[in-house]
Amino acid sequence: MFAATIALLVSAPLLMGADVVTEKIFGPETPTGPYKHPASFTELHNGDLFLVFYGGQGEYANDTAVFGASKKKGAAAWGKPRVLARDPFRSVGNGVIWEAPDRVLWLFYVIRFGDTWSKSRIAVKISKDSGETWSDSSILAPEEGMMVRGRPIVMSNGQYLLPVYHETGGDREVVGADSTSLFLIYDPGKKVWSESGRIRSQKGNIQPAPVELEPGHVVAYCRRGGGYGPSTDGYVVRAESRDYGKTWTEGQDTRFPNPNAAVDLIKLKNGHLVLVYNDSMSKRTPLAVALSTDGERSWGKRMVLADGANDYAYPVALQTADGKIHVLYTSDKRSTIRHAVFEESAIGK
Repeated sequence: MFAATIALLVSAPLLMGADVVTEKIFGPETPTGPYKHPASFTELHNGDLFLVFYGGQGEYANDTAVFGASKKKGAAAWGKPRVLARDPFRSVGNGVIWEAPDRVLWLFYVIRFGDTWSKSRIAVKISKDSGETWSDSSILAPEEGMMVRGRPIVMSNGQYLLPVYHETGGDREVVGADSTSLFLIYDPGKKVWSESGRIRSQKGNIQPAPVELEPGHVVAYCRRGGGYGPSTDGYVVRAESRDYGKTWTEGQDTRFPNPNAAVDLIKLKNGHLVLVYNDSMSKRTPLAVALSTDGERSWGKRMVLADGANDYAYPVALQTADGKIHVLYTSDKRSTIRHAVFEESAIGK
């Protein structure tokens, strides 16, 4: 099956996206510090969008926070960002926002306990009033090197699958080869988190993006490990699970190029799959969208979402209740958050 996926991917042309509406949400002028990267968002039960991002003076600055903002249903503009999480002694990092089926709003984020992200832990807060007030913070994953990037999915057995990763090495310019993707599994009935097995691969992999294809059958596409320099063999890593994310196959290279940058994979309401990725091995441009209508067997349609002499990174994809596809990403040297909206029919049009 996977060989057919590879063959059809190579033959699919990359076309500039038609009928895509893109807005700039926050930029350098927004007074949360010049750094705004990465961002995450979710749709609330009332149709509002809720967004979070990691902001401050820079990636490794200590005076940083996770900021949140919302866009009311039908509104033309986003509200002003406000601080949702901050540590008085340490830098915070990647924030992930997600509303669960019971309308509890979860905020997962990173606290860095050293000079590099490999010294991080995952923290969590919850809100029961759509983000107006928040619980105290709790450490969810205390192991050194644990981080979060993607939203959870709800599996057919009712459990939540939170994608996380374990990053190793003290080099800010290299993701260690023994870095792994894994998942925290939540049983909402028992209110208990458990840890899955790990996805291992030749170069290492991080930041998994999972979807459940069939009951218990989950696939994940992951960012590759290694350095950030030019490469001729840097690809998105794929693994799968047949037991609701508890154990995973070894990660294998797909034919989607990856410049050591985040990707996102979502399953639409009609079962189709959407992958958002950088179509390059060395640069975070262009930002592309691929569509599979046959359960990952082929990726026959692709389009360019953003292109040019810029960086378009850390995409987060979401299908809202009206069926539209939204992609959130950062650009302009991690100073600007952008939001694209389009119909499935725009992909490959």
